[in-house]
Amino acid sequence: MSDKVSRLPAGLSGLLPPELHSDCASAHYPRGTLLFKTGHKPTHMFFIVSGEVVLERLGLHGESVILQRTRHGFLGEASLQSDRYHCDGKVMAPSDITRVPVRAIRTALDQDPAFASRWIGMLNREVKRLRLQCERLSLHKVQDRLIHLLETEGTDGRLALEAGLKSMAGELGVTHEALYRCVAEMEKKKLLRREPGFLSLGPVHTNFTSAKVVKTAPI
Repeated sequence: MSDKVSRLPAGLSGLLPPELHSDCASAHYPRGTLLFKTGHKPTHMFFIVSGEVVLERLGLHGESVILQRTRHGFLGEASLQSDRYHCDGKVMAPSDITRVPVRAIRTALDQDPAFASRWIGMLNREVKRLRLQCERLSLHKVQDRLIHLLETEGTDGRLALEAGLKSMAGELGVTHEALYRCVAEMEKKKLLRREPGFLSLGPVHTNFTSAKVVKTAPI
């Protein structure tokens, strides 16, 4: 399934030291593929080039809980220093993924200060994104959570919906029935537009982030 990469994808070539480029391998993964399972030992870091992959585990009542959703960039950065995975890595939409051996990254971090600095910068950006996710889950209304997601993770209020509304409901921490109702009501009020593969904020919506979210808040 995997092939050595002749040219690294954007966002990865500038991050990794040149000597790690030849260690990378790429593959296309269909929806439903498990990249890794809870309890397994990490052997590779996964860089999502396109598609959608989540970190997922079961909640207290057997429900699926989405811990991280990645459409571009590394998935499960914390696994670099872990002896085992604490969740599943699941492909939610057909995805192109580049794999990098964990051992090679660890060695480079120990020996290359410039790479270590770039890696820390990447982790800082992920921390900011996760803070916005925590802020989103603190909101009580489904509509507020949805608007927050579109404004903070979309582009100009437009977000790709590659894995469908049911997957998005897990990310928002609501039932898919509640999200379906919310989307239908917002469409009627022209607060939302639903396009093939995308959700977009409509012309009537109130800018949510301008009042409640600071995207560039310092760490």
